[in-house]
Amino acid sequence: MILISFVLVSVVSLVLIAVTRNHRHMNTVCIMQALIFAALAVYLALTQHVPVFSFLVGSQYFFIDHFGLFEVLIATVIFTCAATYARGYVEGLLESGELEKGSLKLFYAAWTLLLLLIVFAFFSDNFALFWIFAELTTVISAMLIAILAARENIDAAFKYIFIASISMLFAFVGFIFLFEISRVSLGTGTLNWTVLMQYADRFPTGMLIASFVLVFIGFAAKSGIFPFHTWLPEAHAKAPSAVSAILSGVLLNVGIYGIIRMYAIVHQTIAFTTLAPMITVFGLLTVGISAISMLPQKNLKKLVAFSSVENMGIMLVGLAISTPVALFWVLFQIVAHSLTKASMFFSAGILHRQYRNRFSSDAPDDIRDIFRLQPFAAWIIILSGLAIIGMPPFPLFFSEFFIMLQLGAASLWVLGIMLLLLFIASVGLGYFVLTTFTQMSEPDTGSDIEPYLTPASMKVPIIFLIGLLLIIGIFLPSHGMEYLNQIVMELKF
Repeated sequence: MILISFVLVSVVSLVLIAVTRNHRHMNTVCIMQALIFAALAVYLALTQHVPVFSFLVGSQYFFIDHFGLFEVLIATVIFTCAATYARGYVEGLLESGELEKGSLKLFYAAWTLLLLLIVFAFFSDNFALFWIFAELTTVISAMLIAILAARENIDAAFKYIFIASISMLFAFVGFIFLFEISRVSLGTGTLNWTVLMQYADRFPTGMLIASFVLVFIGFAAKSGIFPFHTWLPEAHAKAPSAVSAILSGVLLNVGIYGIIRMYAIVHQTIAFTTLAPMITVFGLLTVGISAISMLPQKNLKKLVAFSSVENMGIMLVGLAISTPVALFWVLFQIVAHSLTKASMFFSAGILHRQYRNRFSSDAPDDIRDIFRLQPFAAWIIILSGLAIIGMPPFPLFFSEFFIMLQLGAASLWVLGIMLLLLFIASVGLGYFVLTTFTQMSEPDTGSDIEPYLTPASMKVPIIFLIGLLLIIGIFLPSHGMEYLNQIVMELKF
């Protein structure tokens, strides 16, 4: 009945979107869907004994554990904030002609369906189902990227589908290997994660390594890991800002979630000693390429997108350390990154509305008089920028600090390289803010730009996210820490 509830809410939402022509009504439907999904997730977390296996329908292939529920809670928070933000933002797109009115139903229908697919992906016990839902999220999110009336958006969407889907074919082959491994070892083939975890110590090391490498390629592309990250800056920069927040705060989590699930199986065998160095190298290369790319960057949304690539690399390095403490802080990094990145893209969206005639994803930003025109967005970019580089009291400070401590215990050389790369990335972000936000119009000419009156619906989600980040960073809620410990135990680290 639990999964059926999610499906019924989504079906009703799609029907309501189909029968209405009013943008605000469609938007309200999406907000309500996300809120109901969030309420269902909270209900599961507070009242049910997790893991939950009894679904009545499809219980053989679905389950809810603390990790999946954790990701769904993050997704519903981001979707609720993004849908609220879209109320005013999409109206601006309609007024400027960037979004055609005839595309509204498609936009909100894809939005509704995407949230349902993400929930089903995180609640899948069977890897084959997880792969299917992950692939469907690629197609639906590409539709949201291409929804604007611009050819560059269509190009970015096709590039995203091409790279992610081609790479996911490797994951498909990897899961075939995994199924064959389980068939030979257990007598009956399975791709159910719970069964694979139970009998992982029986699996042959060589085949398990081959399976992981193939699966890693697929989900590395999904999460923006080097060298499969090239779609990410283009897609995130060209998508509507409400969609960019979902791509960065939720969709990337699907990829890293798949990698963590697969690595948990590997971690039950000696194969992890072979794979951990490989993961470390890919993590360092991901952080390195993003840091170098951020230095000369003059486009805000691309800069924020490369910052997402950097954070995926940090998570990968933390996972490679393979200790319970490191995994705990990787999970903490996931939630902190999602909330921070959503606030950054929301703020970038306000600047897009302010400078829409001069603010292109393919050109340097021409941002002038920002503290006169958009002081709110400017200060949020500064605050969230401090948060994303790991400054206290924001939560990323704690996750990155303790991941670095664990990395130092494993290798001081690797720690030194990582700290250098993180410093370069911070310099790139700081340099952009200093040089861009200090640009002023010539005193004698005067400014021909009028302030964009940002709707409350675009400001409230940003304030909520920044407040939530400060609460998590300052108070480190004990119940939340216990919940993350439960995930670490279920993953058997």
